Amino acid sequence: MAVGVRGAVAADGGHAVRLGVDGPVGADREALADAVAAALAERAVPVGRVRADDWLRSRSLRLESGPGDPDAYYEGWLDMYALRREVLDPLGPGGSGRWLARLRDPATDRSYRQPAAAAVPGLVVVVDGPFLARWELADAFDVVVHLEVTPAAQRRRLPDDDRERVPAAWQRYLDETDPAPRVLADGGLVVRFDHPGRPALVVPHGTAGGTHRSAGS
Repeated sequence: MAVGVRGAVAADGGHAVRLGVDGPVGADREALADAVAAALAERAVPVGRVRADDWLRSRSLRLESGPGDPDAYYEGWLDMYALRREVLDPLGPGGSGRWLARLRDPATDRSYRQPAAAAVPGLVVVVDGPFLARWELADAFDVVVHLEVTPAAQRRRLPDDDRERVPAAWQRYLDETDPAPRVLADGGLVVRFDHPGRPALVVPHGTAGGTHRSAGS
């Protein structure tokens, strides 16, 4: 799977490549993003790694409606605007090239106070997180890997603390933004990921034998 994702990444016109791994189960998308980063590094590609947990809004804001609220999770946990401002836009066309790998420590709820770093030539930044193909972020990625996970598999693979909020929030994401067709149309990858050890690439419509059905339908 990591090799297939690696094949979708190509240097683009003098700026860093911004690759997003979008999925509902944190441990699974993190493991895939780590594997992609490792595969790139093995080919001597300079790699940066950005984790969603380091870009959460402050605890007082994200838990204002309680830890199990799906709408609050969808709308207000990940600090999408900070992620875009500090990582994605600076690394994109016309950006400054100076970026932050992490913003806030999820354990202490305090800023890392890490200085911005200058992007090295040929950098690929691998970002994992939920809802990365939302309208606020979609155009800030060069490649998105969208993981399709059925509700049953989500319930099976999510930790207890996430089962109340994540499946409903993920279904809202699918209903409101229909990410899979857009990711495919933009040259990204859609992967059926109920069983991370046996991922299956979704073949776009228009390809011989290609079909697509959303995992949330």
